[in-house]
Amino acid sequence: MSDNVTNELLLETLKAIQAKLAAVASDIHDIKADMRGLKGHIGAFMQSEIAQDGAIASIQLKIDRIEQRLNLVDAS
Repeated sequence: MSDNVTNELLLETLKAIQAKLAAVASDIHDIKADMRGLKGHIGAFMQSEIAQDGAIASIQLKIDRIEQRLNLVDAS
């Protein structure tokens, strides 16, 4: 009888562990999905930054040319 009780207790414990592992696996899956979303947002942000840097460089080049035409550039 004691073997039967021990086996039943072990089986219940193992089932509880299995259920908790399934919950952890589900949580990890959700975290991975969230990380993919964050990586997408970071990539879009970086592309936006690159585009802005290009626009700023273009504006700076135009300002430099205007300064040269108006002789506003220092010789140093």
